[in-house]
Amino acid sequence: MKILFIFALSIFIIPHHAHAQCQASDKSCMMNEILATSSSIDNRVWRDKILRELAKSYTHEGKEAQAIALIAKIDKPDTKAMAIRGIGMAAADNKWTDKERYEALFIALTEEAEKISHPPSQGIAYTYIAMAQAFAKDDKGAFETAAAMKNEALRNKAFGETAEIQAERGDYKNALQSIKQINNVAFKNKAYGLVSHIFTKNGDLQNAYAAAQNITNPYSKSQALQDIVNFGNKEETITDK
Repeated sequence: MKILFIFALSIFIIPHHAHAQCQASDKSCMMNEILATSSSIDNRVWRDKILRELAKSYTHEGKEAQAIALIAKIDKPDTKAMAIRGIGMAAADNKWTDKERYEALFIALTEEAEKISHPPSQGIAYTYIAMAQAFAKDDKGAFETAAAMKNEALRNKAFGETAEIQAERGDYKNALQSIKQINNVAFKNKAYGLVSHIFTKNGDLQNAYAAAQNITNPYSKSQALQDIVNFGNKEETITDK
């Protein structure tokens, strides 16, 4: 009887943070264990990194609500932005067929970006959202996110990044639409050059040539055209720039 009493008492004095062991195949269990364990990490930078990576994992497993909830637990603004990027990209990688699910996610991520008080980090977060939208083929949303950015340099960068993603998808029309919204000539020329390079790399030489024709800087245009000429030449094969 005394032994049973001691055993029963021991159940109540197990530390609150203790958890039953997970099966290695049970990702949900392990992710919850990571979350519980992270609260014991004293170094904020390290804890932020753990939460950032965990947010990606939750999203990959279709638990985007849990992922978004982690953003508020991250202290460092630029790590918050990286968490937003990770969630958005993981969702795009999942290739959900439900467009409304993506819309809800990107609205939630935008709301989290609005809470970031550090302007540069906030701008980067918006850029990452636009990029994730482009990856998810939500081009309308990507255009709206980028256009709403107040910082001109970051806005131009966002449109340039979405154009590159659209070019990788082989979508010349939307890539061109992104670049047209860049209002800096030098940046626009650079974007046309990068997009031309992407199409060349992927063997779509006609669209590569069409993009190159929009470059107004003669040196940059010549480089883009030379890349196309070199395609298939073993000695001059282009590599990622």
